Amino acid sequence: MGRKIAAVVCGFFAWWVVATILNWLMRLGWPGYAEVEKAMDFTLAMMAGRLVVGALSSLGAGAVLGVIAQRSGRTATVGGLVLTAFFVVVHYYLWDKFPVWYHAAFLISLLPLVVLGARLSTRQSAGALPA
Repeated sequence: MGRKIAAVVCGFFAWWVVATILNWLMRLGWPGYAEVEKAMDFTLAMMAGRLVVGALSSLGAGAVLGVIAQRSGRTATVGGLVLTAFFVVVHYYLWDKFPVWYHAAFLISLLPLVVLGARLSTRQSAGALPA
């Protein structure tokens, strides 16, 4: 049980680490992104980039979670649900900053991408190549 709790906590932390690094890279490499970030006045391409950052962060969180939990699909689901519940609250406060499709794409993708990341990591750690 302790391993599963640690996996969820570490997965949550991993989401933030990956997102922070990728967001920093977007600020560095995308002219204009850093200037509009504070006001959240993003272009369509910037919103798509942010969704990619979220997707990669979710996959990374799932991978960390999967390695620690050692093949526990339920733990990956719990980790994905924890992230989703957290971000539902965050997006409630950001509702007027983004279009509905952006919120939906981000929130709906969290759980399946975390679970996918966990599955891919457990396949890798078992020595099999992902399908």
